[in-house]
Amino acid sequence: MRHRKLNKKFDRNKPERDSMMNNLVRGLFISQSITTTTAKAKEARRFAEKIITVAKKDDLNSRRKVFSVLRDETLVGKLFKEIAPLFKDRKGGYTRIIHLGKRKGDNAGLSILELTEKKVVAAKAKSKKEKPAESKPSAPEKEAAKGAAPHAPEKTKEVTHEKHIPPKKEEKEIHPGPTHKAPAGGFVGTLRKFFRGRTK
Repeated sequence: MRHRKLNKKFDRNKPERDSMMNNLVRGLFISQSITTTTAKAKEARRFAEKIITVAKKDDLNSRRKVFSVLRDETLVGKLFKEIAPLFKDRKGGYTRIIHLGKRKGDNAGLSILELTEKKVVAAKAKSKKEKPAESKPSAPEKEAAKGAAPHAPEKTKEVTHEKHIPPKKEEKEIHPGPTHKAPAGGFVGTLRKFFRGRTK
């Protein structure tokens, strides 16, 4: 039975739990804040505050104890030189947990674990390139410009574009057929001939 056992297993054996806690605390000391589940944040908080308490002593024995856990010389040096001095006036409460809500998918609670005292990193100011100011013409220069004769615009040659007319097709000559000449006198003349023939 798990009576009086406060630590959680996280469905891992002891080496896996120790490795997970080690990674969480290392990330906390490197970036000063991490985002993880609420259960892991609460467990890592206990682990991190114990390490900071040991690091505040700043002696050889405490350095060896911290190195046996973190196993990183640069991180141990950062902890003793930069992080631990921030909490020299505090007796506890080196970290805090900020709840974020539920995670999509498994509905697990998310939280931010961060240090209560952070080292302020000065942001590098971007050097803005100053644009050269346009030199304004002085009064005598303006008068000289007005007195100068205006420049006559050059005449441009007009370019006429000739329209291209396609060649006409040769028209076929139409030869009129034989035409029957109408009798002289027209209609009246024909009537006269008709009546003359009947009288004879």
